[in-house]
Amino acid sequence: MNHPLLAQFLLHIGDSQLILSHRLSEWCGHAPDLEIDIALANIGLDLLGQARTALSLAGELEGLGRDEDKLAYFRTEREYRNLLLCEQPNGDFAQTIVRQWLMDHYHVLLFTALAKSSQAELAAFAAKSLKEVKYHLRFSTAWMERLSLGTDEAHEKTQTGLNQLWRFSDELFVLNADEQILVEQQVLMDLEPLKAEWLEQTTAEIERFKLTLPETGAYRSGGRQGLHTEHLGYVLAEMQYLQRSYPNMNW
Repeated sequence: MNHPLLAQFLLHIGDSQLILSHRLSEWCGHAPDLEIDIALANIGLDLLGQARTALSLAGELEGLGRDEDKLAYFRTEREYRNLLLCEQPNGDFAQTIVRQWLMDHYHVLLFTALAKSSQAELAAFAAKSLKEVKYHLRFSTAWMERLSLGTDEAHEKTQTGLNQLWRFSDELFVLNADEQILVEQQVLMDLEPLKAEWLEQTTAEIERFKLTLPETGAYRSGGRQGLHTEHLGYVLAEMQYLQRSYPNMNW
């Protein structure tokens, strides 16, 4: 059954997970030690699995004959709907952890809400993903604590990462007009009130980590409308190169 509105929402979810997964994959062979290298790779694989499920379901619901590969490899930058936060560069290890920690808090609240959807496949996808992202949050929170309460240099780098990334947090949980229709149809829970819960959780931990909450204002948004930072184009150029050079290649 076609459901184009839900398909667009799932594209947003799938795109965000895919791009964040790709960012984490860039740490393979470059992380501070082998244990962290493996941990980041495993989290990236979890996110990739979530992306595959969301994009596959989106392809089925939009009814245009596109599978997960077509959606991942043959859409342009302006057609991607991922959150801007996901596409930001890794920077140093502290910045990567800050980005992951912000996204993990978002993911736990998001999938908790989506697990209550009246759409059975969406609810099942969210329930499975929730088990994974709860582990991700434990991992990123533990590292936020180690870095922020560790050496002066680690604390400074963590604060710098928070200062750089906080401005991309404003579009979390924002629903557009089409998604509000899904809320009225009880396909989605109203996600916008979750922003206050996310803010309460993150600011409490920021205080516990003895970090300073960045000043509000000058927020960046637009990823869900296809208006991205300059970084996404480079990610897609690398990720899509092989399929665009040799379309429909089978491994």
